[in-house]
Parts: sequence; structure tokens; C-alpha cells
Amino acid sequence: MRAHRRFWAVFRVVATVAMFAFLLTRVDVNTILPDWDLSTIGWLVFALVVTLVGILLASVRWQRVMFALELRSRMSRLVTTYLAGLFISNFLPSTIAGDALRVSRISSDTGEAPRTFASVVLERLTGWIVLPVLSLLALLINPSLLHLPGGATPIRVALIVSVATLGLLGMVLAAAGHPRLGGRLTSQAGWKRFTGAIFLGIDRFRQRPKVAAQAVAAGVAYQLAVISAAFAAGHALGLGVGWTAFMAFMPIVAIVQTLPFPTIGGLGLREGALALFLHPLGVSQSHAIALGLMVYGINLTVSLLGAPSFAVGRRQPAGAATI
Repeated sequence: MRAHRRFWAVFRVVATVAMFAFLLTRVDVNTILPDWDLSTIGWLVFALVVTLVGILLASVRWQRVMFALELRSRMSRLVTTYLAGLFISNFLPSTIAGDALRVSRISSDTGEAPRTFASVVLERLTGWIVLPVLSLLALLINPSLLHLPGGATPIRVALIVSVATLGLLGMVLAAAGHPRLGGRLTSQAGWKRFTGAIFLGIDRFRQRPKVAAQAVAAGVAYQLAVISAAFAAGHALGLGVGWTAFMAFMPIVAIVQTLPFPTIGGLGLREGALALFLHPLGVSQSHAIALGLMVYGINLTVSLLGAPSFAVGRRQPAGAATI
């Protein structure tokens, strides 16, 4: 098993390096380098700041989900753990995902591994609710995006991904929240307890609609921060793409880059999706790839803040509450 994990770790590194080298061959550096003036630097600083704000908002979303599950952990602990998870996801060629790290760290605080696992899953699911809704909302706000020259395929892909995501999410929530399906697992042992904990979380959200609304609202704010960071990166590159276009397409890019692909951080999928969606807006392939790499670089830079927390390990914080 250890040899298998080591093989896939090495494979991911090699695939990432190969993909990065390939993407660089598709970029005409002479045509995409921005003018390094105060405006460009300002947009990049704004992108970094709003990305960090987004992580804080994601931590608030996680805290609201934990509250519904009657779990407690300090907000500072959640933020540093979220950053550590982001760091491991962006930098390390490991099959141990950042979400697994979050479960491991916070369950040591709560003493409740199944419910902590459920909190991470449900926190992610609120994001999957928000992403397609924001994309569809942007298309309603700016219907001219539906009629861009050469934009039929990108729009079709965006609509299919949005509707399919909402449909699949609805089925998952219905199954996990059904008393005869997910509910039957709440009293089970082993891995079934974790699935049962998800049912418990959904049931608690039904009982506490205000808390559920707070979690979704934090998710909306988080995704808007992510879109704002991409919008700022686009301005730094001088793309001239409007806000609603980023709001329509960046959520779909976020969904696409989570598909199983043997590179670290979705490298390649993100850039390919951006090239597809931004081409009708007059963005060249080189600029689309440069935007994807810049967005990735911004996330990498901010996730460095999680390195100290990752290095500290599973130290039990003083005063942690156990539910």
C-alpha cells in the first residue's frame, strides 16, 4: 500500500511538471507580460488580499456547519487548519487531501471524528450549491453572454455543468437525508457512522434553517471573493473581461478543475476551461493560460500561510471544547 501511494505521488509530480512545461509552450510570453506599474501591482495585491478574505469566509462557513452539528472549535483554530489543508492540497504530491487533514486536526479537538467528517463534507456541499447558482444568475443578469459570437459551445457546457451539478447534488442530499437511507446508518459502526453523521447534519440543518442560511450566505461570500480574485488577476493581465463574465464562468471552472486529473491543484484543467470560456470574449489562448497560472500562483502564495500550521502537526490546543 505504501509503495502504491509513493508511486502515485511521484506520478502526480511528474504529470504536474509535464503539464506545466506544456502550458508554457502554449504561452507567448512577449504578448502577455503586463506593464508593471502601480495599477498592475495594485490589482495583484487586491487579488491576494481578497483570496485571504475568502479563506476566512470559508472558515466561517465551516464553523456554521459545525455549530449545526453541535461541535465547537475556536475560529482561529479553524482558519489555521483550513490554511494547512489548502497548503497540503496545493504543494504536496500526497494522496492525503487537505480535507482529510482538516478532519484529523479538528476531530482531535472535538473527539467526534464522524461528525467532524460530516462537517467538512457538508461545508463542501454548500459550495457545490452556490457555484452553479452563481453561474446561472450571472447569465440572467447579463443575457448578452448567451449570444456571443462563437460562444454557443462554452455556454452549452456551462449550462450542462450547472444543471448536472445541481441535479447530482440534489440526489446526494436526498439520499443522505432520507431516514430509510442515510438515517439508518446513524446507529451503525465503522465507516457507516460517517455516512450517518452526514444525515445527522442535514437533519440539523432542517431543524435550524437560520444556521443553514448563514452557512450558505458565507459560501456565497466566499465564492464571490474567489471570483473577485480572478477578476483582479484578469485586470492585472489587461484582459478587459467584465465582472459578470467572470461570475458566469469561474464557478464552472472551479467545478471542472475538481475532476480527477493526475496533476497537483487541477493544473491543466483550469487553464483549458478558461481558454474555452474566455475565447468568445476575445481572450487569446495565451492570455487564458496565463490567467489560469496567475490564479493558481495567487492561491499558492496565500496557502503558504498554512505551512507553519501544517508543520506544527496535531498539537492539541489549550482550552479546546469537546462535545
